[in-house]
Amino acid sequence: METFIGIEYNIWWFLLLGAVVTGYAILDGFDMGVGAIHLFLGKKENRKIALNAIGPVWDGNEVWLVITGGVLFAAFPPVYATLFSGLYIPLILFLVMIIFRAISIEFRGKEEMNWWRQTWDIAFSVSSIIMAVALGMVLGNVLQGLPIDATGEFTHSTDFNFINPFSLLTGVTALALFMLHGALYLGMKTEGRLYQQLTTIIKNITVFFILSALLLSFYTLLYVPHLTEHIKAQEWLFFLPVVLVLLMANIPRQVSKQNYGLAFISSTGVISALLVIGAVGLFPNMLHSTIDPSYSLTLYNASASEKSLGYMLNIAFIAVPLVGIYTGFVFWTFRGKVKIDENSY
Repeated sequence: METFIGIEYNIWWFLLLGAVVTGYAILDGFDMGVGAIHLFLGKKENRKIALNAIGPVWDGNEVWLVITGGVLFAAFPPVYATLFSGLYIPLILFLVMIIFRAISIEFRGKEEMNWWRQTWDIAFSVSSIIMAVALGMVLGNVLQGLPIDATGEFTHSTDFNFINPFSLLTGVTALALFMLHGALYLGMKTEGRLYQQLTTIIKNITVFFILSALLLSFYTLLYVPHLTEHIKAQEWLFFLPVVLVLLMANIPRQVSKQNYGLAFISSTGVISALLVIGAVGLFPNMLHSTIDPSYSLTLYNASASEKSLGYMLNIAFIAVPLVGIYTGFVFWTFRGKVKIDENSY
């Protein structure tokens, strides 16, 4: 097994996939969150400010989704094939809603009629909510496992097997977390009445997220035991849920002080910690088989050839940091509070 600075290529790609998935969840997560709470912002002026808070960055954030798909397809093609065949409906629904969200953002400001803007406001909010729930349900099914047979093929009795208690809980938790993440982002980017209104919205969403996260945690401990095996076996990994709890507790603490920037950093940490805990629970599996654990697709039996992984790793180590630098440059360029002008959405 070939290595790079002592680490196997397969593990490098597993880490890289985790990094780009986390990057997408953090960046497009607040876009989905802003959309999900869009209709709760009341006045059309507030909605316009919210749209312009994500206006310069939302389409760039989607680049991380493209990178995620590219990494998965290039490094773990059997996983890509099985995942899309098994979870075709929620993934296609997610992609269709991305299109509707883009149309809603771009079309809203093209006409001045109230009915026109109201229609696209609803479309923006509904598409963002469906995106968050669908993404959470996909993640829930990946974590819980799929009916994969000895040939690595997905087997199912109906096209709606992806709907189950764990995936629904994961979808609701993802929606709550993204709503909180988006509201905190707006807290950083707005001022005036909307800024004050967000305090109440954030408090309500925080309660929603904590309740959904607790229910998901209890269900995981009771009914999805394979996700906690590594943490139970390696006691030092217990620091991961400890860090998660501390980050969650820091959000209402910083919100009470109106330190929305620090609260946003904490919600970013919560997203990262949840995904790391999920990755630790799965490792070395990519897709856990509910038929027989020995049928699971792992980062060893479902990866591309070592030569391909090595060549592509050199490219990835150049391309991904460049995208990260560009993303940072865009956020730095459009830092500060939102200002409405004639070029606004």
